[in-house]
Amino acid sequence: MQQESRRVGVAVVGLGGAVATTAVAGLELLRIGAAGTDGLPLAGLQVAGGPVEETTGLVGYDSLVVRGWDLDGSDLRKAAEQHAVLDSRQLEEAGPALSALTPWPAAGDADFCRNVTGGNVVLAETRRAQVDAVRADLRRFREEESLDGLVLVNLASTERWPDPTAPSLQSLEAFEAGLDADDRAITPAMVYAYAAIAEGAGYVNFTPSLAADVPALVAFAEQRGVPVAGKDGKTGQTMMKTVLAPAFRARALTVEGWYSTNILGNRDGLALDDPDSLNSKLQTKGSVLDSILGYPVEDHVVRIDYYRPRGDQKEAWDAIDLVGFLGQRMQVKVDFQCRDSILAAPLAVELARLTDLAQQRGEGGVQRQLGWFFKAPMTADGSVPEHAFHNQETVLLDWLAAGASSR
Repeated sequence: MQQESRRVGVAVVGLGGAVATTAVAGLELLRIGAAGTDGLPLAGLQVAGGPVEETTGLVGYDSLVVRGWDLDGSDLRKAAEQHAVLDSRQLEEAGPALSALTPWPAAGDADFCRNVTGGNVVLAETRRAQVDAVRADLRRFREEESLDGLVLVNLASTERWPDPTAPSLQSLEAFEAGLDADDRAITPAMVYAYAAIAEGAGYVNFTPSLAADVPALVAFAEQRGVPVAGKDGKTGQTMMKTVLAPAFRARALTVEGWYSTNILGNRDGLALDDPDSLNSKLQTKGSVLDSILGYPVEDHVVRIDYYRPRGDQKEAWDAIDLVGFLGQRMQVKVDFQCRDSILAAPLAVELARLTDLAQQRGEGGVQRQLGWFFKAPMTADGSVPEHAFHNQETVLLDWLAAGASSR
């Protein structure tokens, strides 16, 4: 049966962002009965003949305690007002809980995310000092809230990638030396990932930033038996791509070209207005299609444009050119007018619950079964991950069922 007294901390990097404030508000609205569970993919899920929480030990939504870091030190109500994701009723009802939360000073580096800055910065300039500060925050969080479990979720803005072949990223020993030498191949995202693993906290990278997927940190997670998962949450356009592409392949419809464009105006969009951060994002979005179809799509174009008036109301538009029987050409057009944070926030919540469940089961290292949630899922051996949506879902459900049968 579910352990009702279990409390799981969720330490969020980017707590003042649109996704995180939406997640915190959503959990509070669920708690007070002012919202339903729409958009939460595991809500009401039945596994092995009973609710998933009861049969597997997955913690309930009301067992999550959220805190975290942000470069903006405003309380979460002020942050939520600025992001304009919540409607006035939701903001009023969740307001007291949001007002009570102020982000901890963050370990940032403007060189890796030029368009998103702030003054709420931890007083630690070197990489080793930043790690020590983040670890101290995690220990304090665990102690003050009497937590039974702890997961760190990276919801920060997209960083530019360093050189992934940098020597300090290739082994744990080299990474440790790099921290001591203040090697700037080690990014802020890696600082948080290392700190989480060192403190025995599960780690989730919901961003395209390079973090726990470098060889040094994969090895560290395996050594410490800490679950890690990522990267880049699969929410809107790429989710649709991983649903449609398998259908085209199954019907032997050749994809001749696929043009994808996105416009959004939230803080994530502002971060992606920097070419280096944008390149990190395009690397995760662009790798999906060829893997599913089994051949390269020469004319696969992906664009992301910052368009301030849209705010969080993202629009993703796809034009797909197909070749069918007798060489006849056809077109599919998809216009997904979505809410970026409304799609992302519930996935971040579910990932925190699932990562904690993996930790309860003693399953450390890369969590392949969580690939369903990501554009660029991690694999322990660096092999090409599964991208097809339906196959990823099967892997996750099988993993949940296997755990249920062993309880």
